Amino acid sequence: MTRAAGGRLTLLAPLRHRNFRLFFAGQLVSLIGSWMQTVGQAWLVLSLTRSPFLLGVISALQWSPVLLLSLPAGVVADRVPKRTLILITQTMLLLLALCLGVLTTAGVVRYWHVAVLAALLGSVNAFDVPARQAFIVEMVGGTEDLTGAIALNSSIFNSARLIGPGVAGVMIAAWGVGTAFLANAASFLAVIAALGAMRVQSTIRVTPGAGLLMHIAEGVGFIRSSGAVSRVLGGLGVLSLFAMNFNIVVPVLARVQLHLTASGFGFLMAAQGAGALAASLIVAGTCARGPRPSYLLWGAVFLCTGLMALSRATRPGVAGAELFLAGLGTVMFTATANSTVQMETPDALRGRVMSMYALVFNGLAPFGALMMGGIIGAWGLPVGLIVGGGVGLAGTLGVRGLGRSREPVAVPG
Repeated sequence: MTRAAGGRLTLLAPLRHRNFRLFFAGQLVSLIGSWMQTVGQAWLVLSLTRSPFLLGVISALQWSPVLLLSLPAGVVADRVPKRTLILITQTMLLLLALCLGVLTTAGVVRYWHVAVLAALLGSVNAFDVPARQAFIVEMVGGTEDLTGAIALNSSIFNSARLIGPGVAGVMIAAWGVGTAFLANAASFLAVIAALGAMRVQSTIRVTPGAGLLMHIAEGVGFIRSSGAVSRVLGGLGVLSLFAMNFNIVVPVLARVQLHLTASGFGFLMAAQGAGALAASLIVAGTCARGPRPSYLLWGAVFLCTGLMALSRATRPGVAGAELFLAGLGTVMFTATANSTVQMETPDALRGRVMSMYALVFNGLAPFGALMMGGIIGAWGLPVGLIVGGGVGLAGTLGVRGLGRSREPVAVPG
């Protein structure tokens, strides 16, 4: 862990900004609730259907709107005050969680209820994710603390990933799955209160009079012209499609391969979260001067080898260690990718470029979920893990090599 000027810990430097401190605290509470809902939703679907494929359908429905709406959402994020947009989306997410919680605790929930609410959740997230990502630079007052803020934002996401599943497993076992959804609804109050307490000078810089398609074209044109951004997004797309299907893999691993209860499922999710948290702290503590490109390679290697090793897991402890490695690799890659894209992007295009990041990261998830659900349903979880890990690693290395081969070669003078 390094120190910035004046002895301030670089890891904690972004917390000197009041707005970011408020966001940090509110997001931690809210994201714990969101991970509780993620665990509860997967457990509920498997309890209702006992079908990995139908679980994959829910994941596909949840992320398909991101694929369809991300680019227009990026334009909206660059056109309107981001805090206002986030307040609206967070309130809508609260209402959706409350609806699922009431249906479940009343004992009337059906698979189609979960499917409709998952699609609505994805539609709201299509606007929420790029706005929150682009809002970070406004909260820290520029780019000086941006890399650290992104890494700390990743650390709270993964702290929640560590805490939320374990709490959800205990809560589901004690009071039923509906309580996890109600707890998530309540958790949104923390981030809504934090956003309301902020004092933000909004920065809206878009081409006056330009239409929606022109705004989208500006963002896409920048990505195509930036080799660093296009390479990162290519690698992220491969891993998102083939390797980052934990919402499908872990429930099936717990219930079918290891025959665990809800608390055992929570343990596996928490093990993955522990690895993710460790990676976010490593990135935050070692990247004060900017993202390290080597973390993209090692992140992909850890993620994909962890998945392939998981295919032979027969004991919860071993599976937990392998999920720790996969979680470590996931966040080592994604936190570095996020930092790289944001540092390379001009302020005026940040919402649109981050909407493309969200499209690649989350928008490909429906295809990955359906593919992984189909493979696991037809040939079993071990085959799915080997295919996902193997193709993910090969594809990432291929994108990396292709990008380097297209870079201009310096000619000696």
